[in-house]
Amino acid sequence: MSTLTIYVNQVGFDRRSPKTAIVGVEAPLPAGTTFTLIDTAHGGAAVFTGTLGPGEAIEEWAPGRVFYRADFSGFQTAGEYAVVVTEGGKAERSPAFRIDDHGLAREVIPAIVGFYRKQRANTPQELEADKKLRVKGSRHTVDMHGGWCDASGDVSKMFSHLSYANFMSPQQTPLVVWSLAAARAAIPHQLARWGVADALDSEGLWGADYLMRALSPEGFFYAIVFSYFKPDPSEREVVGLLADSVTTADYQAAYREGGGMAIAALARVSGWKKSGDYTSAQYLAAAERAFAHLQIHNKEYDDDGKENVIDDYCALLAATELWIATDRPVYRDEARKRAHHLAERMTPAGYFRANDTDRPFWHASDAGLPIVALARYLDKEADPAERKGALDTIRRALDYHLKITGDASNPFRYPRQTFLFRGKRQEGFFIPHENESGWWWQGENARLGSLATAAIVGGRLAYPGDGPWGVRPDLAAFAEQNLSWVLGCNPYSMCFLYGFGVKNVPHMNALYGHGTERGGISNGITGKDGAADGTGIDFKEEAEGNEWRWTEQWIPHAAWFLQAVSAMAETEPAAK
Repeated sequence: MSTLTIYVNQVGFDRRSPKTAIVGVEAPLPAGTTFTLIDTAHGGAAVFTGTLGPGEAIEEWAPGRVFYRADFSGFQTAGEYAVVVTEGGKAERSPAFRIDDHGLAREVIPAIVGFYRKQRANTPQELEADKKLRVKGSRHTVDMHGGWCDASGDVSKMFSHLSYANFMSPQQTPLVVWSLAAARAAIPHQLARWGVADALDSEGLWGADYLMRALSPEGFFYAIVFSYFKPDPSEREVVGLLADSVTTADYQAAYREGGGMAIAALARVSGWKKSGDYTSAQYLAAAERAFAHLQIHNKEYDDDGKENVIDDYCALLAATELWIATDRPVYRDEARKRAHHLAERMTPAGYFRANDTDRPFWHASDAGLPIVALARYLDKEADPAERKGALDTIRRALDYHLKITGDASNPFRYPRQTFLFRGKRQEGFFIPHENESGWWWQGENARLGSLATAAIVGGRLAYPGDGPWGVRPDLAAFAEQNLSWVLGCNPYSMCFLYGFGVKNVPHMNALYGHGTERGGISNGITGKDGAADGTGIDFKEEAEGNEWRWTEQWIPHAAWFLQAVSAMAETEPAAK
């Protein structure tokens, strides 16, 4: 039996994009071994032949195995294809994939928008319970109906669920709203042509309406509606969250705890001049009120009482969107201040300092968000000196991501990262499982989407090029490989976009009929279970109840993927 395996994006490539498959074998192949691209829709005719790149090893993941890259970027004819490699007289064939203009965006954006519609917390049980939610530690109730369930196994609703860990806070529900708005702005004509514009607008307004209900009279956002994983919807409660589902009354969302992204989302959606349950003027007024509140109280809501890099990039995005929406100098000045903070946090190596001393910024979900926030700021900033500073920060950050990814033998080109582990700075593929959260680690598909987005929107500004997506070739290749990993070009040949490709994660059920849905993206691959520093590699479909770390769909994954493919489609030729 042949040991040769071909790993490839099982969904599709943009016609002009970089295109790579990975070939893995137990023993080295002869020099000059070729691969063939076949047309699966027309009898398997050979349409392109190339030579495999040099053999590469990755002992941490696959001891003794050799990997080769099959690059067919130069082939740009639309159609359905597969890669074939012959070893020992036996031809091995990859899963099929499409190549087309907007090949990826046109295929997956309607599915992602549909996924969010299915994730709506809109069953009769949820709607009734969430109109009169208890606020932990008080006698008050609030109406926070709507929004989206956080994951395929969790019907809670989150602004950010790791706030207590200070340096790990992911952006959750507000990120989805802002991502929908970013996609709408990037490719409005294509969305209309593909018949998905109205559905995307509907989801954006649904999410914005939830953010409005989450805004307290005092001016802060309630961070979390928690289900306690109980089937009785009356158990749901507004809370703050600690490790292992311990809840508190620390429910006010700081900038880094979803508050900044919520402000940015409401301000951006206000520019649509459309109404959901609220008007565009109300969305903007709410964003301004929340911003004014956090300018005074943010450190009170930060769990350690100190702002860090996540506050900076979330506040930058909030101030930028308000500046764009109102043209008021107060927002311009705050955006510039936060952009300067990010520049000051930049290290000589190119990664950001998360705190005021030596902790590197690493993030399992939003690693590309500092770059994306700076790029959005540059959509408005016209002052040459301010632009130069922000562009320099973007360049140094992109240079770092390319360098660290290429510093180790890495045939899949998985993006590596710098982190502090037990007081020592080190580099690795996956986040350390021993970290400030005390328990949380999972697959990092959102991180890959965020970095792909950063490479494109940041690359267009810092390193523009005439090739795919308007960026320098190495950034285009970096973005493509990140998304291809999610779509099946990974060591487990698993397509994490559910309902696509030839191999998906098992279906997961949740309360009120929710669960795994087509168009959602699962957590993905991690470092080895039991490896505190995140070394090795692992993916488990069953793990005595902990399989969620790999198989559960989580709303930030699809949000970042949506941003990435929309940014790609923004510069691709118009589809016929």
